[in-house]
Amino acid sequence: MSVSLLWRKRAAPTRSACPGCGGLMAPFFEIPDVPTNSCVLLETSEEALRYPHGDIVLGLCDGCGFICNLAFDAKLTEYSGRYEETQGFSPTFREFHRGLALALLERYRIRDKEVLEIGCGKGEFLAMLCELGRNCGIGFDPSYDEQRHVLDGAPGARVIRDFYSEAYSHVQADLVCCKMTLEHIPETGEFARLARRAMRPGGESVLYFLVPNAMRIVRECTFEDIYYEHCSYFTAGSLARLFRACGFRIHRLAWEYADQYLAVEAGLAAEPTKPALPEENDLEALRELVASFTARCTAKIESWRRLLEVRSRGSVVLWGSGSKAVAFLSAADQDATVDRIVDINPYKQGYFMPGSAQAIVSPSSLVEKPPATVIIMNPVYREEIVTELDRIGLRPEVLTL
Repeated sequence: MSVSLLWRKRAAPTRSACPGCGGLMAPFFEIPDVPTNSCVLLETSEEALRYPHGDIVLGLCDGCGFICNLAFDAKLTEYSGRYEETQGFSPTFREFHRGLALALLERYRIRDKEVLEIGCGKGEFLAMLCELGRNCGIGFDPSYDEQRHVLDGAPGARVIRDFYSEAYSHVQADLVCCKMTLEHIPETGEFARLARRAMRPGGESVLYFLVPNAMRIVRECTFEDIYYEHCSYFTAGSLARLFRACGFRIHRLAWEYADQYLAVEAGLAAEPTKPALPEENDLEALRELVASFTARCTAKIESWRRLLEVRSRGSVVLWGSGSKAVAFLSAADQDATVDRIVDINPYKQGYFMPGSAQAIVSPSSLVEKPPATVIIMNPVYREEIVTELDRIGLRPEVLTL
């Protein structure tokens, strides 16, 4: 397939104001007609096929390096009780989560104190912060499910099933954390300033935010990390610039989980602060990568399309039913070669993928119809998945994004 036919072009905005610094943004990459949610539980294939679609038009702010979807419409996204995002069933992720909690508690001496988590999901990280540090904690998330009893071992923790907003700005804590949520927020400056109000004035409160690493996305063309819910994308420089402009002093920038995630740790400042860390100086490198991104990403997607065409004579399954899988299927599986999606999360099994409508199945179900090829959506989990395949007696070809 030629490059000109890879994306079906749509009319798109050419300029927009950056929500972080107010500068001008210019579009550089477009993916039309993708499902507007990746983690919503859909009960039938018909519902999955009819699920709403929207367009992605990535734009870059040349002033601060912020990247966002210029075509994003928040009314098309859904965060409710049927939003199933947890990665907590993976031993690999649980080990990372625990290590992250311990590091934060130790580095900032958060013990016998109060913590607040914005976008806490099912509450696993909040529970760890409270259990490991003997802390009291409060989380906010509309998708929280108390029936899973995640907080049973953390009596000092509770969750409000709601979006964090001005209504809760009176709640303050010694540690304010927000993991994998800011990328879902279009008005990033307003959100950062709101989070600032949760910190104790004049105290030692610490803010911790974790987001996808946009520099890795544009450098490695990880198109599977570009999907509708993620309307905002950050590099180390743009993330630091946002929080400095909103009255924070940056303590630390870090890359986590095989460089897939980017973290910022910060404290309060009386006024906007100036760049002080060498990692923030990434704007020129970002511009160069963005300039060649469409051509490089198009070539990578075409190579996956050719590979799927070759593998179409046998059963092909994806391992991992989350957002990466939805993005991969939307971009690379135009001929519906993939026939099933595997997920270890029992709460996702029996449901269907938005847009493409493949069934989400358990690993053990593969024994009934062994796949010829398994494509792993995240390389971090390769060893874990190969071990599981070996346990159930399967030896398919294993590929990794």
